[in-house]
Amino acid sequence: MEARVSIITLGVSDLKRSHAFYSALGFPSSYTEEQDIVFFRTSGVCIALYPMHKLAEDIGINLPDYQNQAPMMTLAHNTKAQHQVDEILDLAVKAGGTLVKPAQRVFWGGYSGYFRDPDGHYWEIAHADFWQFNEDGSLLIE
Repeated sequence: MEARVSIITLGVSDLKRSHAFYSALGFPSSYTEEQDIVFFRTSGVCIALYPMHKLAEDIGINLPDYQNQAPMMTLAHNTKAQHQVDEILDLAVKAGGTLVKPAQRVFWGGYSGYFRDPDGHYWEIAHADFWQFNEDGSLLIE
């Protein structure tokens, strides 16, 4: 297996609402209301939104079981400038997200904060002076 993630699919309760939320954050897609899945183009991994009950069905699990066993995870967006952390957190709240942790200096030497999207998915928005980026905007990991 190649060390690569192609798509991260988020189970959502209201596809139109979640599409509007991520569109307000600037995620580009070609979604139309006839579709039952949304794909967002990003630098690197594709983000997909899919109705939670359909995602559970596709996996072959009962939704209540999934909700009781869901692992804790976050999605992260790394910025090139510190001020972008605050700007993105503000944008997320204006678009309907919930501020979970205001941006602040953190133990690992960076500056970060968290928001939750309308379905409860956690996003960390973070900056560090020591991070470097590839030409496509992805984080350079050595």
